[in-house]
Amino acid sequence: MSQLVSVDVAISAIQSGHRIYLHSVAAAPQTLIKEMVRQAGRLQDVEIIHLHTEGPAPYAEPQYQDNFRVNCLFIGGNMRKAVQEGRADYTPVFLSEIPHLFRSNILDIDVALINVSPPDKHGFCSLGVTVEAAHEALLSAEIVIAQINPNMPRTHGDALVHMNRLTYMVDVDDPIFEVQPPVLGEIEQAIGRHVASLVDDGATLQMGIGAIPDAVLHELHGHKNLGVHTEMFSDGLLPLLEKGVVNGRLKTVHPNKIVATFVMGTKNVYDFIDDNPMVAMLDVAYVNNPTVIQRNPKMTAINSAIEVDLSGQVCADSIGTAPYSGVGGQVDFMRGSALSRGGKPIIALPSRTAKGVSRIATILKPGAGVVTTRAHVHYVVTEHGIAYLHGKTLRERAEMLIHIAHPDERERLAREARDVWKVSVRI
Repeated sequence: MSQLVSVDVAISAIQSGHRIYLHSVAAAPQTLIKEMVRQAGRLQDVEIIHLHTEGPAPYAEPQYQDNFRVNCLFIGGNMRKAVQEGRADYTPVFLSEIPHLFRSNILDIDVALINVSPPDKHGFCSLGVTVEAAHEALLSAEIVIAQINPNMPRTHGDALVHMNRLTYMVDVDDPIFEVQPPVLGEIEQAIGRHVASLVDDGATLQMGIGAIPDAVLHELHGHKNLGVHTEMFSDGLLPLLEKGVVNGRLKTVHPNKIVATFVMGTKNVYDFIDDNPMVAMLDVAYVNNPTVIQRNPKMTAINSAIEVDLSGQVCADSIGTAPYSGVGGQVDFMRGSALSRGGKPIIALPSRTAKGVSRIATILKPGAGVVTTRAHVHYVVTEHGIAYLHGKTLRERAEMLIHIAHPDERERLAREARDVWKVSVRI
């Protein structure tokens, strides 16, 4: 325990010009972050790398732009304004390839700031709710500063890290950030029913967080022998586990286990994963590897999007030229599920935005990022139905997508399909 020091001493190891990896999602180490910002006056040109983080991100405030420059590998709500205003950067990258950036020194890590459970009797701490790229960052960083947090669940798999790997340890008592389950509206429920109709008994699921994944899970209570191999899960999975609908018996990769790389939700799901050998928290380079994903039969990947054009191109990381989220694991799972025997890659989205703008677009907004290409896309689902695009011509795709667009948009889309794509469609 010689590494146990005060937080100011630990953070004093950070020097100007360092590149820092910050433990992401609900594991963002808030005590270490606060102290790093408090010491900002002595630091210049420190680069902070992280994925989506929950909670405050004070290092991204305008007054610290000479001290810290953030490089987002996925943009959360707390970083969106900074990125869109040009005070922070965004690196488009497949989630599965982020560990390679660290391992190959494309992005060499000087310091890793992490949030872990207390060491067990063998000296092993746990990365808890977030393994993803943190596992590789720990191996790559010159200095590892860990806040030892009794509120962090102890998870298994690649989450375990021996205290000998920690340069400095700081005792904290920080709550793990919680995200409450969303309220499901009629649109989300309708999408959930359509997507659930595509899920076969014995399927292995990948889903994210939010109203649409929760709506899908709500509709699966009559299914049997489902498995989970996903980059993340939340509270919506728990009722299916309690009923035995999700049991993992028919999985090929890690049968009888839930495979994930991070978890985000309420204390209920954090309590569920705590010291639970059913949950394997593994490195994202493995979890999101399409060749691993495809080994599970009937792999069913459920992802969302910002907009889909009439050729099937899927924009999921920007609104026009404005970065909004990230590439994430969508393509990893879309491709892996497409290669799976009986697999189904699904894009699910409301037909309109909250402001009434059609999300089935004739063409994507100028500058929009194509995350899933028209060649990758198979199923697109809105509250108005299901379009199966795989193997379909541009004319057939346009017709199917117009039929699941909002009824008030269909005539316009059909007219524009003739003008832009030179295809005639029936509505």
